[in-house]
Amino acid sequence: MRFVEKMLAGGLLASALTASAVASDEQVFGWVENATIEPWGIMVKAKLDSGALTSSLDARDIEMFEKDGEDWVRFRLKLEDQDSGEEFSDRLERPLYREQSVRGAGGRDERPVVLMNVCMGDTIYEEQFSLRDREEMLYPLLLGRRTISHLGLLDVRSTFQQEPVCGEDATVVKHDPEDEQS
Repeated sequence: MRFVEKMLAGGLLASALTASAVASDEQVFGWVENATIEPWGIMVKAKLDSGALTSSLDARDIEMFEKDGEDWVRFRLKLEDQDSGEEFSDRLERPLYREQSVRGAGGRDERPVVLMNVCMGDTIYEEQFSLRDREEMLYPLLLGRRTISHLGLLDVRSTFQQEPVCGEDATVVKHDPEDEQS
């Protein structure tokens, strides 16, 4: 097949896939979206990263402790609200969901994972978030494949396709530990 024919065929295939997505009524998200951390409603920029499995949230002063015989995590969020410009810097405590082992150039790193709620589009998702200091990162919130698989479709060519609008009546998708992506 010549180059021009291949390009035309590729364009037709992409158009068909896009039409299929629109026809299926699935929401389409860009590779960067605004999201709100619930229940506080803090709007942050989120990078949807299909190369990461687990989502990650910027957290500081992370410490593990025991509460009522269970493992818990205490941490401080340091997030700038994209709407107001105000800094949210509360200390939170959450049950430890699991620990994640990450290998990188600097060796192996163990990170706590907790369940948190994030609003994407018009739905609140209870998802797994590994906690780490993301101060040097451009996006304080990274959404990995586990979360992306619950959202809809990812269009890597676009950004800011869905505005977070989760009110009191928003649909809440609870974390399902039986979900093979979870």
